[in-house]
Amino acid sequence: MRLKIVQAGEPVLRQAARRLTREEILGDEVQRLIRDMKETMYDAPGVGLAAPQIGLSLQLAVIEDREDLLKDLPPQELVEKDRRPAPFHAIINPQITFMEDSNVVFYEGCLSVTGFSAVVPRARLIRVDYWDDKGEQRSVEASGWYARILQHEIDHLRGTLYIDRMLTRTFTSIDNWNRFWRGLPIGEASTSTG
Repeated sequence: MRLKIVQAGEPVLRQAARRLTREEILGDEVQRLIRDMKETMYDAPGVGLAAPQIGLSLQLAVIEDREDLLKDLPPQELVEKDRRPAPFHAIINPQITFMEDSNVVFYEGCLSVTGFSAVVPRARLIRVDYWDDKGEQRSVEASGWYARILQHEIDHLRGTLYIDRMLTRTFTSIDNWNRFWRGLPIGEASTSTG
């Protein structure tokens, strides 16, 4: 079932979400929610969706960077972003560890801030400890675009939006991004506006 994605201004997007118990994770309600969130993310289309984005203050997000979303991107963009497919998975009660001090900057958007984008600095390399949809503890080291997706979704679970982290002078409508900044090296786009 496709769920409604709430937009910036909804109080749930600014609250720290509550942790789920293993019993809740294995229950029918959360299992159905994960399936519905997956369908909603595909339909949007997006690469991640957190429970607060559908109005539920729960530490749950779904992620998948599908091959079909990458096929039309220029090869140099995939290399620059260190972007490759990431299989579908749910992250529940995640804890993030930053593996190094260096940040990388790229334009980022959000299904809850529809129609806009901005350059956002994010850690290049992270580790995330989480529970999966089977209630099992997992750990993943992530780099590049996948690390960016994880950080973006975990921010949602903490009541943070990308607009809190963005380089403010790069904030743009998607139409203007397509008109002026699409295809430019990120260094040029982020310094031309700020």
